[in-house]
Amino acid sequence: MTVERTFVDTNVLLYAYDPGAGAKHERAAAALHELWEARAGVLSTQVLQEFSVNARKKLAAPDAAILRVVGAYRAWDVWRPEVDDVLAAISSASAHQLSFWDAMIVVCAARLGATRLYTEHLNHGQVIGGVRVVNPLR
Repeated sequence: MTVERTFVDTNVLLYAYDPGAGAKHERAAAALHELWEARAGVLSTQVLQEFSVNARKKLAAPDAAILRVVGAYRAWDVWRPEVDDVLAAISSASAHQLSFWDAMIVVCAARLGATRLYTEHLNHGQVIGGVRVVNPLR
């Protein structure tokens, strides 16, 4: 089975590492497992930064655990946004009525050649900039 190149948003990453999230944890962990197995997952430094802050704040995760998780994602393609990406996100936010941060995620996903974006923040099935939004937590 071929899995599409898929960009993972912070919320899905957090749920995957939060056993207290119940069914959302199970679904997010399964989605990430599939991406690891298929070597189809991608993300950005923005996602890793947001994960680090929220894992400490919301999950009370120790730094050693956060370091392990973030370090593991060196195996994935990680987009490091530049000025042109910020400009594209500003335009995309306006054109698609998105928050700047959501637009930045979509821009980074497109830059990495992802055809899917795993998130619960946008409309499931929506296509933005050639990237289809999928809520794996549904």
